[in-house]
Amino acid sequence: MKRIFEIDPWKVITHNFDPNNKRLQESMTAIGNDYMGMRGNFEEGYSGDHLQGTYLAGVWFPDKTRVGWWKNGYPKYFGKTPNAPSFIGIGITINGEKLDLALVKFDDFELALDMHQGLLSRSFIYEGKDVKVKFEFERFLYIIQKEAALIKVKATVLEGHAKIDFYSSLDGTVVNEDSNYDERFWLPLGEDKDARTIQVQTKENPYDVPQFTVLLKQGLRHNGETVEGDVSTEEAKLSEKLSIDLNEGESYELEKDVIVVTSRDVKDEDQAGVAADLMKKLQSKSFADNLADHTAAWKKRWDKSDVEISGDDAAQQGIRFNICQLFMTYYGEDERLNVGPKGFTGEKYGGATYWDTEAYIVPMYLCVTDPSVPRALLQYRHDQLPGAYHNAKEQGLPGALFPMVTFNGIECHNEWEITFEEIHRNADIPHAIAMYTDYTGDDSYVKNEGMDVLVGTARFWAARVHWSKWRNKYVMHGVTGPNEYENNVNNNWFTNTMARWLLQYTLKRLPLATKEAQARVHVTEEEKAKWQDIVDKMYLPEDKERGIFLQQDDFLDKDIRPVSEIEDQRPINQHWSWDKILRSPFIKQADVLQGIYFLNDQYTKEQKEKNFDFYEPLTVHESSLSPCIHSILAAELGKQKKAVELYERTARLDLDNYNNDTVDGLHITSMSGSWLAIVQGFAGMRYDHNQLKFNPFVPDAWDHYSFKINYRGRLIEVYVDHQDTKITLLKGDDLDVLVKDKKLTLKEGETQNA
Repeated sequence: MKRIFEIDPWKVITHNFDPNNKRLQESMTAIGNDYMGMRGNFEEGYSGDHLQGTYLAGVWFPDKTRVGWWKNGYPKYFGKTPNAPSFIGIGITINGEKLDLALVKFDDFELALDMHQGLLSRSFIYEGKDVKVKFEFERFLYIIQKEAALIKVKATVLEGHAKIDFYSSLDGTVVNEDSNYDERFWLPLGEDKDARTIQVQTKENPYDVPQFTVLLKQGLRHNGETVEGDVSTEEAKLSEKLSIDLNEGESYELEKDVIVVTSRDVKDEDQAGVAADLMKKLQSKSFADNLADHTAAWKKRWDKSDVEISGDDAAQQGIRFNICQLFMTYYGEDERLNVGPKGFTGEKYGGATYWDTEAYIVPMYLCVTDPSVPRALLQYRHDQLPGAYHNAKEQGLPGALFPMVTFNGIECHNEWEITFEEIHRNADIPHAIAMYTDYTGDDSYVKNEGMDVLVGTARFWAARVHWSKWRNKYVMHGVTGPNEYENNVNNNWFTNTMARWLLQYTLKRLPLATKEAQARVHVTEEEKAKWQDIVDKMYLPEDKERGIFLQQDDFLDKDIRPVSEIEDQRPINQHWSWDKILRSPFIKQADVLQGIYFLNDQYTKEQKEKNFDFYEPLTVHESSLSPCIHSILAAELGKQKKAVELYERTARLDLDNYNNDTVDGLHITSMSGSWLAIVQGFAGMRYDHNQLKFNPFVPDAWDHYSFKINYRGRLIEVYVDHQDTKITLLKGDDLDVLVKDKKLTLKEGETQNA
């Protein structure tokens, strides 16, 4: 496998500029601060093939759905994050020649993302006529002052004389590659030469979705002092020209400070004043001092979340890259936000929220962030319950149906087989409530707001199933399971199982809810009886002879054969017609096995093993969400080689471009899978029935690994090598844990060996 970037434990770094993989490089060097983010585009611009991309959290547009198969209840728009105004621009000319790495001669190229601090740097030597100039760039999005971006470029003349012109720009004329008919989403509101600002607004829409206004302000500094050049403006654009003359051996550093404010936080008429105040605050410290503060804040994050791996630098780089990108996308500091599958790294999936968050992000963030962070993710869904009720009503059903894709709670996905049929999300999302409650021991949410979610979704499920006289069971037709390579199937085992779980869990939690919550949801005795009847009589397809749960009715009618027979045709989604895929036995991602993962303690080892041995060989893992689930289950079943193989796939999915689609952006919501594969897989962490336990092993190629988790007010470090497992209670009250069924009593500051 050809790797675009070199192996380094703390950096994503390359010394090779490959124009054929420019988009791939841009994806893998994306940065963010969970307020905004961008791809690894070049400040000076680039005329070759690339994807210019800057994105603002929570700023979106309802793009009219244009389809030829419109049906009642179909979403009226497809929500997407518009490509935001670009603010990194620093165009450069040297002795009149425009600096463009697609056209000029250059050498000694380096591009690096330092994961310690989310710092993007780049350097190269430009070779012009009678002149050589080394350019060095640094850029970061400030995690302390979210509205701030800091950029620095240093020019050093190595040979000859250079007249260098810098053109620092703000550009509100950007477009999305995926827009309908090249339409623009941004309208100009004004440019202010003196204030160095532009202001734009998303265009009008007919869907009662607010128009978002964005104001951008730039300021230039040299050696910490403000410098001013000649400012020119066009509609929605501003450029400031600064010229310098350098002789051989001389250098010049230009710092560009940017403030970005949006109408999510600041009224349109107040944005200029707020931006000015924020700029003053930002420029009260130097670039170096701001970077030091930024790095210190990152260190606090890493101190609680770093996973250390000895003996395998590729694995080490993979897990740190994924943690870094996750934290640059979402760190729970704005409860109005959630996590999009591409984060700030590309346009695909529109920047919206999927069920990925609850299934993959929540179980990791429970362990590596303050409990307020996953709690905020739960609250995000509760706040969008009105939209969920709207979605169910659109389908002619009672209760609440959480969307597959959303910004505001209302479904905005534009594929019918997903929008209408992939309804398992309506149990996966509430399942996060159970995970939060079980792990933290905090039942205050499930007893109050969480009950609104549970009852709303229970009422939907009770209406969505129907009674089969032939089977004498409740059944569910016309669904799509997690395996999206099967559409419109009947009795998908995972969907039926999770619907049944939701009803059962709701019945269990109802008597424990607050009186206010019970009065608010007002579940009648008749409803409870119906829900219990469904729990008792839900049809769950299985093949008793093989000892497996059937993915759906008639699955065994397919031409069952392993993926190994079609290796030369993978990925099948890039080689086969959709019709051929739907008729094949090949599975996109964990489906039955996803249910076994979610409800792990409900199944015997024999059941897990038989289902794993049957379904994993049929799985093409063409969803980024797939390898980690299989890795965790393989580890639990003692299939260590398979667990490691699939860990490597999830850890380096983007770094090694496994699915040949990282050019579109990173797979952010699956990145937690590499952490889960280590902690829940290799270390075997479980927290069943108020008992924290581990069943660890070490991959053969590793010397040891370690990680930290917070658990009910405690900070715990776990170290595993080929001989020992060491558990240290770094902070908190005494705690009993099980390691391979051996009881250890942890005390603060002490290490116990298992």
